[in-house]
Amino acid sequence: MATPVVTKTAWKLQEIVAHASNVSSLVLGKASGRLLATGGDDCRVNLWSINKPNCIMSLTGHTSPVESVRLNTPEELIVAGSQSGSIRVWDLEAAKILRTLMGHKANICSLDFHPYGEFVASGSQDTNIKLWDIRRKGCVFRYRGHSQAVRCLRFSPDGKWLASAADDHTVKLWDLTAGKMMSEFPGHTGPVNVVEFHPNEYLLASGSSDRTIRFWDLEKFQVVSCIEGEPGPVRSVLFNPDGCCLYSGCQDSLRVYGWEPERCFDVVLVNWGKVADLAICNDQLIGVAFSQSNVSSYVVDLTRVTRTGTVTQDPVQASQPLTQQTSNPGVSLRRIYERPSTTCSKPQRVKHNSESERRSPSSEDDRDERESRAEIQNAEDYNEIFQPKNSISRTPPRKSEPFPAPPEDDTATAKEASKPSPAMDVQLPVPNGEPAIIPATRNEPIGLKASDFLPAVKVPQQAELVDEDAMSQIRKGHDTMCVVLTSRHKNLDTVRAVWSTGDIKTSVDSAVAINDLSVVVDLLNIVNQKASLWKLDLCTTVLPQIEKLLQSKYESYVQTGCTSLKLILQRFLPLITDILAAPPSVGVDISREERLHKCRLCFKQLKSISGLVKSKSGLSGRHGSAFRELHLLMASLD
Repeated sequence: MATPVVTKTAWKLQEIVAHASNVSSLVLGKASGRLLATGGDDCRVNLWSINKPNCIMSLTGHTSPVESVRLNTPEELIVAGSQSGSIRVWDLEAAKILRTLMGHKANICSLDFHPYGEFVASGSQDTNIKLWDIRRKGCVFRYRGHSQAVRCLRFSPDGKWLASAADDHTVKLWDLTAGKMMSEFPGHTGPVNVVEFHPNEYLLASGSSDRTIRFWDLEKFQVVSCIEGEPGPVRSVLFNPDGCCLYSGCQDSLRVYGWEPERCFDVVLVNWGKVADLAICNDQLIGVAFSQSNVSSYVVDLTRVTRTGTVTQDPVQASQPLTQQTSNPGVSLRRIYERPSTTCSKPQRVKHNSESERRSPSSEDDRDERESRAEIQNAEDYNEIFQPKNSISRTPPRKSEPFPAPPEDDTATAKEASKPSPAMDVQLPVPNGEPAIIPATRNEPIGLKASDFLPAVKVPQQAELVDEDAMSQIRKGHDTMCVVLTSRHKNLDTVRAVWSTGDIKTSVDSAVAINDLSVVVDLLNIVNQKASLWKLDLCTTVLPQIEKLLQSKYESYVQTGCTSLKLILQRFLPLITDILAAPPSVGVDISREERLHKCRLCFKQLKSISGLVKSKSGLSGRHGSAFRELHLLMASLD
């Protein structure tokens, strides 16, 4: 009988170079889950079709880095905010600039389209929130209340409320028709990065850098529950379309939560690092992440993820009993949003405080719009995505197909993977004495058995141990440990004596000469704290040691090696490549020749390390994320 093909629960879809410089913002189209918009430091907004390598369209006009982008629900309009405070709206079907909105005094941190009306909300580093009428090309309301940058804005499903999250640790709810704040939700102890409305009920979720997710009742204006213990800052959350659960994009994992009571339904390992945005389509969750100029997309098969019912794994509140029944997706516990059949009523108009907010379109605005262009890079994909919407279709619209899942790497996991809704999609290593990577923080020593330090168990044939024999057993191995610690203390004293002279290079040379990686790690942990201590000649000495650290079985050694290598790549790789690419100088320049020799030596060592980094970039967890970032930084070496 043929063995059935077992597919993965989560997999990487593609990785693209999205901009000529660093990517600073991105957003997924929530309706299709197939359209991706990226904003970059090159002042462009690029549009992509997920799982296709070529850019569909490039939008120009901004004169500073694009720090926030947002697509409207039908994916016909896109708005982008820049570092200078300007906002531009493009019509994707017509492939042209629609509006240029000016008024903020600092960079734009967040944007959102109204679900029904032609309005856009913007949040800025200047702490203000503004509501713009796209048709009138002006600001119709300004909301004040936050004391720091507004990081996220979301309209409620019925379009009557606006939720805002800011660096001042608060979430605020604004009434658009009354033009005032309805409620403030304190409780977070760090900047709030994201807010999300429940698709049906009066419920709001907020995620913060304090590694917590809070759920707020919008009828009673109080906290419903709080989920603690996230692996890192919460930057991306998304409710399931039927509202049965909340997805949280964590560091290299997807977590599925319920809130009454708070519990974790499932955890799926995904090597996406710091995920920036999530979308759901065809029972698949699409996640996108960016690093430097690269953008990666990932897929999670939600049919194999536990989303409700019995809790199989609860890392959040495992010790607490469930005090309430699991919520039924079809039964609402709260009031449900009433969605209007037409566009929402226009927000109450108020008196404007500045001339720039009430002035009519000027020649300067017209010039900005003339300078903005929509460059179609791929006409075939553009026509396929945007043009059919302009014509009347006599047949049902074509629905996008789900992304095919690749087979599992190891057929040994077939039985586990074939089970419905597995809690994790991860292959457990076979225990073999010591772990492959020894964690930096652990509760017991590695390779030592407590029985070696305790008296032997008495057996009938054995005489009872006297005190001297018992003490001898307890002290077994103690002398060896004292010798090791004494030797390390002596080595550190030697390095410290050289360090006190102020010669960093000689200090590192002495640590390397001792031939003890633990001393090198201690010294690098100090040097890494101050980037200005790094020099080119120091790199030539440290790089061979970094290669050893990256291959170490100790997690702390690998972390230190990754940190040092990242500093070297950021500070010296552009210099090294520029010097090596420069034409030879005329005459004799000894200092230049010495610098060229050091650059050649560093380049050779970096090339040697790049193969190791590439081989480890597929790891999961914190190590995999660090190696993937280093791999991107070293791309210019190829």
